Amino acid sequence: METHLNSLFFNRIMLPDSAIKYKSFAGFVICGMLDIPGLYLKQSVLSHLPCFIGISQDFLYLCILANIYNIYIMYRTQTCGELRISDAGKTVTLAGWVQRVRKMGGMTFVDLRDRYGITQLVFNEEQNAELCERANKLGREYVIQVSGTVNERYSKNANIPTGDIEIIVDKLTVLNASEVPPFTIEDNSDGGDDIRMKYRYLDLRRSCVRKNLELRHEMCIAVRNYLSNLGFLEVETPMLIGSTPEGARDFVVPSRMNPGQFYALPQSPQTLKQLLMVAGFDRYFQIVKCFRDEDLRADRQPEFTQIDCEMSFVTQEDIIQTFEGMAKYLFKTIRGVEFDKPFLRLPWAEAMKRFGSDKPDMRFGMEFVELMDVFKGKGDFAVFNDAEYIGGICATGCASYTRKQMDQLTDFVKRPQIGAKGLVYARVQEDGSVKSSVDKFYSEDVLAALKEKMQAAPGDLILILSGADAMKTRKQLCELRLEMGERLGLRDKNKFALLWVTEFPMFEWSDEEGRLMAMHHPFTHPMDEDIPLLDTDPAAVRADAYDMVCNGIEVGGGSIRIHDPKLQEKMFEILGFTPERAQEQFGFLMNAFKYGAPPHGGLAYGLDRWVSIFAGLDSIRDCIAFPKNNSGRDVMLDAPACIDQKQLDELCLKVDLPEDK
Repeated sequence: METHLNSLFFNRIMLPDSAIKYKSFAGFVICGMLDIPGLYLKQSVLSHLPCFIGISQDFLYLCILANIYNIYIMYRTQTCGELRISDAGKTVTLAGWVQRVRKMGGMTFVDLRDRYGITQLVFNEEQNAELCERANKLGREYVIQVSGTVNERYSKNANIPTGDIEIIVDKLTVLNASEVPPFTIEDNSDGGDDIRMKYRYLDLRRSCVRKNLELRHEMCIAVRNYLSNLGFLEVETPMLIGSTPEGARDFVVPSRMNPGQFYALPQSPQTLKQLLMVAGFDRYFQIVKCFRDEDLRADRQPEFTQIDCEMSFVTQEDIIQTFEGMAKYLFKTIRGVEFDKPFLRLPWAEAMKRFGSDKPDMRFGMEFVELMDVFKGKGDFAVFNDAEYIGGICATGCASYTRKQMDQLTDFVKRPQIGAKGLVYARVQEDGSVKSSVDKFYSEDVLAALKEKMQAAPGDLILILSGADAMKTRKQLCELRLEMGERLGLRDKNKFALLWVTEFPMFEWSDEEGRLMAMHHPFTHPMDEDIPLLDTDPAAVRADAYDMVCNGIEVGGGSIRIHDPKLQEKMFEILGFTPERAQEQFGFLMNAFKYGAPPHGGLAYGLDRWVSIFAGLDSIRDCIAFPKNNSGRDVMLDAPACIDQKQLDELCLKVDLPEDK
């Protein structure tokens, strides 16, 4: 039973004026008596108590009875986004934050905000000067409670749902005062990223940020509904696991009870969900936190959320059908967008050749055209003659670009992040002739062949890159393609282009490690027809893996897993694991496979990335309640931070920082 009447009632109802000054004493007396176990209040006590505290006996009975029977009196009868013109004449109680205060003559207008919207409050000096004066003293972000009558507004505001009404206030209670916020709590705030991250709890009051989290909530509900209806079970897996090689760096956690040993936070529940398949849970999912210690960018955070899924007795086609269906369901449910055709599927090699990326943005064309046959050996331009790859894109209608604009594009591709040494361009004039930055090296016939190969029309601009490394140059050309798409307004955030990229390479060479590394992870199954190549040409093996891409963003990926212990041993051997090291790192999984592992595979969607796409955001940070900054710091909590020496001693740790150079 809740006994603290002072906090339960007197602060949650509008008290009669005669009782306000006595409420603390009344609450103290009543709560003190009810706090004594087994005490019954006698009628004689109740009949004398009101004379001491200045409130009616009926009111006292109400408080005690409500307390005994656990009746909860609300702070508000409606929210600030709920009232409409049909509510005119109703007496209501609202609570929320003061958005702004405006004084106009003898009237004071207050915009009251909560999670649901904004309602205008009106205080009239002629009707209640004392109340109006109290309203004039309200500051931004004060927390208040008001009661009053819903009235039709004379000057309506079509920009908000409650814009047809206002509240004529007759009672006001300040529940909590506020200091002046460090930035304005509005969609177009004057606060920079750093200050808003430091005061993230204030930033979350802004409707544009709050809506992102509401969208995230809707997506989580939709995901659970979709997967539950298909027979998936949501199973939680541990956060403290063993560290494994490959992939990104682990976040590690020292174990006090096992000195000198460490847990790792999971980069994904990969091996655990495979063990669930061995256990017979043939359809598993969870919406799970994952952790990777890697450099940050717009679509990365050190901790992020995956929609993690695994299935038994399935092929790649089964998984693609299931999760393409899920993507279509989310778009229809959340955005009202329907896809009536299957998503495009591109093999990895084709995606790289046509777009220079394994996550191509298909909202626009501008495909690569290889130009080795047009330029190499056809002129005196040594850059092209020495190149191993020459490729171009055609920017429709951009032949009018100025010299300044061309210099900007050249500087763009020469940025260290891209690394091209220069940019060649050619304009197709209105008469069909071609004017190029390398005119003096090539004949008109060569330039005419260029126009024909590029299928360029008058008014088009051809942009060309070359280099000694075909893959590297394609990636540079990809960045240029995306930049032109951005400049030409072709990357519309309300247009969605989805595809599957399949047939990834099984391995990629690491110069740093001096060996082949798994492109995805060491549990990915090779394509059946490529298994013989594991012995003769492992670099040519393709993985039975697949990524889903939306608007140039990888939103999910997965693979069919290895379930044969001997094939898994072969994979570890190619990756440079000794049998002893493989047993040490993954013995638990290898041993489990000895007891009947079913064929299985899965996929993980990035929840943060999906939400950012649906919300039209440029960064996943804006759809996470408490994100880290670009340095991986939580500036609100000031984390990471040093810990006490006592904690270090308990963990048998010594901090040995390198000297500053």
